[in-house]
Amino acid sequence: MTTSHGALCTDFYVNQKIALKLDLPTGRETVLHMFDRIRKELPEMKRFRRYNGELALESIGGGHGAGGSPSPGAGGRAGGSFEGDYCWMAMRKTSIRSGWVNPASLATAYKLHRMILDVAPYYLSISPIDVDYLELVFGFDIQAGMNRNEVVLEALLAQSPLASLIDTEREFVLDAQPFLGFSLSRRCDLQAFVEIKTRTAAAEIATGHYEDEPISVYLTARRHGPLTTMEEFGETFGMLAGHIERLAEDRVIPFVVMPIREAILSYPG
Repeated sequence: MTTSHGALCTDFYVNQKIALKLDLPTGRETVLHMFDRIRKELPEMKRFRRYNGELALESIGGGHGAGGSPSPGAGGRAGGSFEGDYCWMAMRKTSIRSGWVNPASLATAYKLHRMILDVAPYYLSISPIDVDYLELVFGFDIQAGMNRNEVVLEALLAQSPLASLIDTEREFVLDAQPFLGFSLSRRCDLQAFVEIKTRTAAAEIATGHYEDEPISVYLTARRHGPLTTMEEFGETFGMLAGHIERLAEDRVIPFVVMPIREAILSYPG
C-alpha cells in the first residue's frame, strides 16, 4: 500500500455505495454486459462470483477478509488481513457497492468508483430520482492482538465522563465502539459519520487470549438523494471525495487513527 493513508494502518480501503429505492434489474444479459464493460476497463477484475443475495466481480489478487465476501460489514470489511491490493464491486437488490483495498493511490480507487457511476445508470436503468443516497467510505484497519475495547477507551475516551463509568482496576471493558454523525449542510442532506469497530469478544476477555484482529475506523461521507440529472452522479462523487479527504486529513487521522495507533504501541504486555 503506497497511499499516505495506508502508511498509517495495516489495511486502508476506499468504498462506495449507491443506494436505491427500487429493485435493480437482475436479467442475465443486462448484468453480464455491465460486468464485461467494467472488466474491459479494469482487466484485473476477472472473477465473477455469486454470494447470498449478491453478485460480485472481483480481482484475483488479495484476500477476502474473514467473512469470505468482498463486501462484508458496514465499511466493507469483516476483519482479517488482506494481502496486497484488491478491488471488487457487488450488486444487491437495491444497492451497488464497490471497493479498493490498499490502492496504490486514491486516484486508483476513484477510477473504479467513477466508472461504476458512469456505466451503472445506463446498463441498469437507474434514474436520478431513484437514488436514496450515495456514499464514500475511507476505512482504516489497525491490527491489534489485545483487548481492543480497552485500546479505544484509552485512546479516545480517557479522562472523559464516560470513561469514569468503568473501574478499570477491577472491571473489564466489554464494548467501546464510538459512533458519531454530523451534518455538513444546513439541509442535512450532506452528512458525515465516524464509526469505530473493535471486534473483541467476551470469550477473549474471559480467557485472556486475543485474536489478532483489527480495530477499524470508518469515515463516511454521504449525500442523500434524489438527484436531478445524470451529470449529478459524477458531480456528487467529486463533492464527497473533497469532503472525505478533508475530514480524514484534518480530523479523523490526527484525532482518531493516530491516538489508536499510539495506544496499541504503548499497550502493556
